[in-house]
Amino acid sequence: MSSAAKVAKELEKDIGRKVSAVTVRRTLRKAGLGAIEKPKKPLLSAKNIRKRLSWCMAHKDWTIDDWKRVIWSDETKISRFNSDGRTWAWIRSGESLKSHHVKMTVKHGGGSIMLWSTITYAGVGWMCKINGNMDQKLYKEVLEDELERTIEFSIDKLELERHQAIFQHDNDPKHTSKLVEEYLKEQSYSILEWPAQSPVLNPIESMWSLLKRRLNDHETAPKGMNELYERVTKVWYNLMKPEECQKVIESMPKRIKQCIKNKGRWTDY
Repeated sequence: MSSAAKVAKELEKDIGRKVSAVTVRRTLRKAGLGAIEKPKKPLLSAKNIRKRLSWCMAHKDWTIDDWKRVIWSDETKISRFNSDGRTWAWIRSGESLKSHHVKMTVKHGGGSIMLWSTITYAGVGWMCKINGNMDQKLYKEVLEDELERTIEFSIDKLELERHQAIFQHDNDPKHTSKLVEEYLKEQSYSILEWPAQSPVLNPIESMWSLLKRRLNDHETAPKGMNELYERVTKVWYNLMKPEECQKVIESMPKRIKQCIKNKGRWTDY
């Protein structure tokens, strides 16, 4: 769907009469249509759409108890001057702007950190900061440390055997490298096959969004990268509740149902 202004111009070309964008909007509203801000979604090829639909069909009968066994992993970027969404402030009429009223911006973004972590039905997993690019060797070290500690914690809390745990990660080349694959084959837990370009199916994405919103609650930006990471870990470990992880994991049947309904394309998540 084009914007009202574009539709007005197209109509003018087709019918030879000038139509205002206001008239177009009014007509669209009468037809039950409303404007939305286009959400950002990954580009999906026809091949990936088919694979995503096939994956959803294969897992549509999984129960909440099945999904409870999964350790969900992902990476995310956190900016020092947060640019991960709109922020709001209260101000009295006629009051001049103060530092907590504005969203500070700097050239080149002011710096950011890359993070890797997991969520489980027992709560958030161990987090690590990625310095530079994470290659297959560093990723294997993360699996040996942060993932291993998370698995031990979650199976204890959920009263599971180690072989019942399921690890999820996407198809990033370092994840599918021979070094990592050989390491994972030696483990007693299993790996959840994952469709390409499918972050909307991963409930940890909802927890990343929640983390970033809570970081936005600070009225001032961190003074540097160390303070930023301190804030991140404080929110992640102290404010992200197990109940919130459980809620997003319990949304898996709905995510899959909606994806099937949309024939493998985008969902509302």
